[in-house]
Amino acid sequence: MEQFQTLKDHVYDYISEKINSGVLKAGDRINESIVCNDLNISRTPVREALIQLSAEDLLDNLPRRGFVVKALDTDAAAETYDIIGVLDGYAARLACDKLDDKAIADMELYVKYMDMAIDSGNYDMYYKCQEEYHMKYMEKCGNKRLVDIIVNLKKKFLHKQYIVPAGSDIKEILHTTNKEHEEIIRLLKAGDAAGAEAYLRDVHWNQDIAFMETV
Repeated sequence: MEQFQTLKDHVYDYISEKINSGVLKAGDRINESIVCNDLNISRTPVREALIQLSAEDLLDNLPRRGFVVKALDTDAAAETYDIIGVLDGYAARLACDKLDDKAIADMELYVKYMDMAIDSGNYDMYYKCQEEYHMKYMEKCGNKRLVDIIVNLKKKFLHKQYIVPAGSDIKEILHTTNKEHEEIIRLLKAGDAAGAEAYLRDVHWNQDIAFMETV
């Protein structure tokens, strides 16, 4: 059953998605009137969503400027990687003995799609495929609250536009990450719940690539 969303939740998702996709960038001001017009709603739920986003450190509430998109620094990115790694690893551990052949086959297919997306430079497709890949085992973990926390944390933190330092090869970085997706599948197929948990926590969500998620 689809979970009911309040108007505030709808506004929250609308603004989060614009930040996540790079439409709204660090320093951009949120125009409340435009949001109201776009969603055809009153100002109250918009204000409530902005306050929540500010409380969660996605927005700054500045005097005379209102709500602006906050830059995510490298330290914050690294800390969030640690949190997601622990939770995602735990979800994989719980799901390990519940995964059926179809779920594994779907994950393997998404790995192929991600390689194609990287090679073609279609990073939006890559982002969507890696979301679906991780959901395949999270859906089997049997803990809906855990999944909700992971999804919401990723939604607030992970950005669809990848940022790499000058001289770095984004395709090489993402192909390496996709090799990790293959290793996660191998561990899950082998029934190595502890190994999958540790690999996700300590390797896949390594702080060394957290810089790619900063804005």
